Order: sequence, then C-alpha cells, then structure tokens
Amino acid sequence: MDTAAEPRELCVGQSAERLFAITDAAVRAFAEVSGDFNPVHLDEAYAARTIFRGRVAHGMLLGGHISAVLGDQLPGPGAIYLSQTLAFEHPVRIGAEVRVRVEVIHLDESGRRATLSTLCFVGDQVVARGQAVVNPPRRRRAKAEA
Repeated sequence: MDTAAEPRELCVGQSAERLFAITDAAVRAFAEVSGDFNPVHLDEAYAARTIFRGRVAHGMLLGGHISAVLGDQLPGPGAIYLSQTLAFEHPVRIGAEVRVRVEVIHLDESGRRATLSTLCFVGDQVVARGQAVVNPPRRRRAKAEA
C-alpha cells in the first residue's frame, strides 16, 4: 500500500468498506497480542457451555479492523484515531467474514476533526456499531508557482 498518497478532501457521506476473515489464527494472535485469553474465545468445549454455544471472536478484534479501515482507507494514512464507541449486538463466530463500513457523518468547521459511523456486518446483520472521531491527515498546500 502506498502510504505517501496525498490525503483526499473529506466530505459528509464519504464511505469505505473492507472484508476481514475471522480465522482461528487471527483470534489466537489477538489473544496473544492483547493478553485476553478468555476461554470463550479459545476453548470450544468451554465456549459450548456458554450463552454463545461455541467460540466467538473478541469484540475488540472488530475494533482493530475498524482501525485498519480508518488508517488505510478513510480518512487514510496519517489519520489520528481519537475515540471510538462500540456496541456489540451479536457474537461473531470463528470462520465468519466481517464487513467493516465507515462513513463520514460530521466534519467540524476547522476540518481538524471528523466523526464517522462505524458498522460491522456478518452478511446483512449488524454485529457491532459505533462512532469514531479522528483527526484527518493534513493536506499539503500547493506551492505557489514563481
């Protein structure tokens, strides 16, 4: 990915989406990185006896995928993630494909803050929703010609 790309001007309604596979390897790697070894994520026998009736992904793994869309696509490289709300509406099973969608819903007058809706879907079902606030990357001013 070209991280030197010129930041684009943001506008309300602009959106980006990306698909992520929730694999056993990804869940185990997230447990290692985060230190969250809750057996509901890692142990099928244990998880089968819970309300989920099987293993589910860490909710914050979805948060990490939202961060990837914000940092790589919209607003893109150079964006600074300031805050995020998240409501987890449905469990996400190992083997699911999650579609993350972000959409610009508000720009402050200075252009220094953007609020984006964040949605995670499995199929057509919303599994997590929230809002992110970011400092978009600064656009370089065109040099005046001599």
